[in-house]
Amino acid sequence: MEPLFDFLGSYWWLAFPLMGVASGFGGWWSKQSKERHKRRLELIKAKSEARSIEMQARAQLKAAKAQDGPAHDVEASDAASRHDRLKRLMATHDEVMHRWLDYELDVAKLIAFPTMSDGRQPLTAAFLRAKKVADGLRPPSADVRIDAETLAEYRDAVHDFEVAFDVAEQDARRVRDSGFTETERKRLDRAQQLLRTAVDQSATAAERQVAYKRVREELDGLIVLSDDAVEVLEKQVAPELEAGKTPLQPPRAEA
Repeated sequence: MEPLFDFLGSYWWLAFPLMGVASGFGGWWSKQSKERHKRRLELIKAKSEARSIEMQARAQLKAAKAQDGPAHDVEASDAASRHDRLKRLMATHDEVMHRWLDYELDVAKLIAFPTMSDGRQPLTAAFLRAKKVADGLRPPSADVRIDAETLAEYRDAVHDFEVAFDVAEQDARRVRDSGFTETERKRLDRAQQLLRTAVDQSATAAERQVAYKRVREELDGLIVLSDDAVEVLEKQVAPELEAGKTPLQPPRAEA
């Protein structure tokens, strides 16, 4: 042991640097341990929060399913929404059709606003084209299953149909018979007066038939009446035709 004591006695001053090194190493190790412990605590906390969020999401989803039921999932809700929108679109389509038929089947209105029956007029032609497109895209009923793209296409067609009709109607009411010559306007006026007699049930059947034929003569070459309009007019002139009597004869063209 004496050599060791001799060495320590000779190099006692080395104790101080070694103590410093030991102290520094101990401090570093302690710091690293604290950092590792801190990271473990943070990781445990993060995992706990993630688990809590996951459990909350599952609980909310379970509650939503319990409230809505399997028949009210997202897809069913979207289909129901499309069904409602389709019903509204078809109702708008029908409304514009009825407005158009008010002109198409009413000879008195056609005489007052003749451009509504004239497909040569640009605005009327545009309306008729829009009508054809909307009619072609119209589903057979509001109960059919329809995808979003098809619904959007039909929606745009109905909108175009409605706008085109509004524009054509406004223009027809603005210009009225201004596109006709003075002689043609007089013929339209006579046709309007004769039409009142033709549908006047207080007049005799002979008077109504004569007036009807003259109405057709005055309108010939000015306004084209559809077959449906003629049928409606004939029933107004002679309601008894429904009982099977001889139908009214249109005026014959002169040779």
